Amino acid sequence: MKITSIETFTVGAVWKNWLLVRVNTDEGIHGIGEGTMNGFIKTGEACIHELEHLVVGHDPRQINSLLKKLLETIGDGGHIHRLAIAAIETGCWDILGKALGVPIYQMLGGRVRDSILGYANGWYRTERNPDSFVKAAQKAVDKGFHAVKLDPFGTAQGFIEDEQLDLAYQILRAIREAFPRLRILIDVHARFTPAEAVRAAQKMVPLDLFWWEEPTTREREHPTNEVAEKCPIRVASGEAFDSVAQFFTLAVGGGVNIWQPEPMSLGGIGPTLAVAHLAQAHGSWIAPHQSGGPVATAVCLQLAACLPNFLIQEHFDPFNAAWTQDLVTWHPEINPENGHLSLPQGPGLGLDLNQDVMRAHPYDVTAFLNINEEGWEQRIGH
Repeated sequence: MKITSIETFTVGAVWKNWLLVRVNTDEGIHGIGEGTMNGFIKTGEACIHELEHLVVGHDPRQINSLLKKLLETIGDGGHIHRLAIAAIETGCWDILGKALGVPIYQMLGGRVRDSILGYANGWYRTERNPDSFVKAAQKAVDKGFHAVKLDPFGTAQGFIEDEQLDLAYQILRAIREAFPRLRILIDVHARFTPAEAVRAAQKMVPLDLFWWEEPTTREREHPTNEVAEKCPIRVASGEAFDSVAQFFTLAVGGGVNIWQPEPMSLGGIGPTLAVAHLAQAHGSWIAPHQSGGPVATAVCLQLAACLPNFLIQEHFDPFNAAWTQDLVTWHPEINPENGHLSLPQGPGLGLDLNQDVMRAHPYDVTAFLNINEEGWEQRIGH
């Protein structure tokens, strides 16, 4: 079996574009992947086609060899380079699973669970006030979620005024009072200095928050370790990392036991497995970041099926535009009894693309998220 071509599809999904990929072979089996990164869809697409000549003629079932070739034949192109590799690599895993008639997780040792706890994100497309957030949270709970994530800090950068911090507290307190048993996860979006991240966390202690995500700068790993040593809320981090080595640095620094690898940023399933194994040796758990499209969701759920130290999965899909439900042939179901997401059952990734839907929703230059813009929470594009 040989790869004959790679097709790319850029899909405009209101507040973000998605980059989807189809890897074709001479035996008629194709695989799909995703390489979405906010604001860099056309860049990622160009990178995939610039790398295409390196994989055409390659056996897609020899994934480790292909990954090595894509990483080492040319100089390290950084985050975008790995994003393109991830889209191709995932497509090859999909092909291998289809050729063998098994899900990807079966090829990685089989399932260790039948479902995974999910948390809602993208649910609070509303005004930044307590009543609006409680109403939005109710919709997430009504869909079956037992956990939600939010950033209540408006457009704060570096430091936050006491008035704005108090508003964030009031929003979270209102949600906590309305839903006493709901897991509430906080995405700080790397807004604060280390000291300010700790100050803000200390104010939130009475609210029983589940985690404090990306509390400070992404420029280096050490400031996050510094926050974790003093923070009264468990710290989660790693979504912006584009190499396994960054997680090693995070591990050495200590204090962070929830790691958030983004498979698309790391180069695919293989590098994400490496992060999970490193985390397991460190005594840490993974909670993969996923703010892309439904193909990226399926990738994360394949990993959720087979990794013992998989904690929880981010899930945007139910809050995207209604037509996105027709974009792929499978979506996870949410069990309202426990808030768990179902796992794919079909061969490979367990889903395929609907090309008619993709063509009906082309790339939109205004579809990106700017969290430093007033009203960004509504996710309506620009």
